[in-house]
Amino acid sequence: MSASLATVAYIGAIILFILSLGGLSSPESSRRGNLYGMIGMTIAVLATVFGPRVTMAGIPWIIGAMVVGGSIGLYAARKVQMTQMPELVALMHSLVGLAACLVGFANYIDPMSSLNLSSAEKAIHEIEVYVGILIGAVTFSGSLIAFGKLSGKIGGKPLLLPGRHFLNLIGLLVVIAFGYQFLHAETISAGMIALTVMTVIALLFGIHMVMAIGGADMPVVVSMLNSYSGWAAAATGFMLNNDLLIVVGALVGSSGAILSYIMCRAMNRNFISVIAGGFGGGTPVKKFGGDAQPAGEVVAINATETAELLREAKNVIIVPGYGMAVAQAQHTVYEITQLLREKGVNVRFGIHPVAGRMPGHMNVLLAEAKVPYDIVMEMDELNGDFPDTDVAIVIGANDIVNPAAQDDPTSPIAGMPVLEVWKAKTSIMMKRSMAAGYAGVDNPLFYKDNNRMLFGDAKKMLDEVLVALKA
Repeated sequence: MSASLATVAYIGAIILFILSLGGLSSPESSRRGNLYGMIGMTIAVLATVFGPRVTMAGIPWIIGAMVVGGSIGLYAARKVQMTQMPELVALMHSLVGLAACLVGFANYIDPMSSLNLSSAEKAIHEIEVYVGILIGAVTFSGSLIAFGKLSGKIGGKPLLLPGRHFLNLIGLLVVIAFGYQFLHAETISAGMIALTVMTVIALLFGIHMVMAIGGADMPVVVSMLNSYSGWAAAATGFMLNNDLLIVVGALVGSSGAILSYIMCRAMNRNFISVIAGGFGGGTPVKKFGGDAQPAGEVVAINATETAELLREAKNVIIVPGYGMAVAQAQHTVYEITQLLREKGVNVRFGIHPVAGRMPGHMNVLLAEAKVPYDIVMEMDELNGDFPDTDVAIVIGANDIVNPAAQDDPTSPIAGMPVLEVWKAKTSIMMKRSMAAGYAGVDNPLFYKDNNRMLFGDAKKMLDEVLVALKA
């Protein structure tokens, strides 16, 4: 393939990637967006493999690597449960960071990469290598820690080391100092020492940064690491002088940064406070013992009584959370929704931006269960409708429906936008127990006069509700 034809193919792939991002902005067009992305990636890979930079001798090795990697990806995509999607996404981000590191080291020790470059061009190229490895290392180790937290292998409680910000500052100064040594290294071995020291510090920083972030901030962490992986890819593009990688990396990096900003707004947090860590998992839960009194009595309800309330309702809003994902109850939820709609009940779903463990987690689950897109609505679209709602059902969510965010200025989640389910005529909280949510904060909704608690596994309880509705 000639260089001009490869360039045309890259331009076509870039256009398809932009259309893909546009399609992913809406559930109705998300399938089309995914298709655009897959076609664009196929064109990009073919244009690279058969382009002028790859020799015929290298093609068998590339195809072999693609077969191995593609097989692993296909197996993971088919076997991983929907509840494991957040940790799979984090793991994919780590691979992007690892690739950036490996490409950076290989590019530096390759004598052809800096051949025929002027001193200024060589310095710019070395800066690209240094920054690319730095971002890649932070992304790699940070994503692995995020994977551990999301999968439960590492606790959600933030690790807050004494003087952690001072340690981060020291690490940054050391990275800058070794960057200076790297740019002025007279031999490759001297440069490799500086690169290795910087990589170790960057890996430690990625671990420290994500370990200090509490469990309740994990949706922001996932989108933040998505942004980092994009910038790592863009840095790799600069190293390889590949325009496609630069553009695609910038698209992913900027969209991930915008998404992180949206997630932070949804939690009434700023990005710096998330990176500083400490929220979620470390907050003591209020205990109602001794002289303290609960805000009211907890009223339990069974599946039959829940079905009766739904049968008599005209307007129902369902708020899904991570508990629905864990129980894999989305298909039963759809059956109940279908049955109620056939009886003339207006059923809608309220989605909080940070429900679940990654952005769009609940939307993906409901789409998998074939819940119609037009009844799945964002928090801002529904919050004003709760006073006219007969029954609001919360399935395995907690922090995103906590009235303390509005009523208690001393609460750690004060000011966080929440779904106002307590304003419905009756709210039903589906939980396994009275335990606090991921943020570790007690929920006064449990004790509201119009609230009922349906205890048990969400799938089992909803199956019983469905049977009672059909009866």
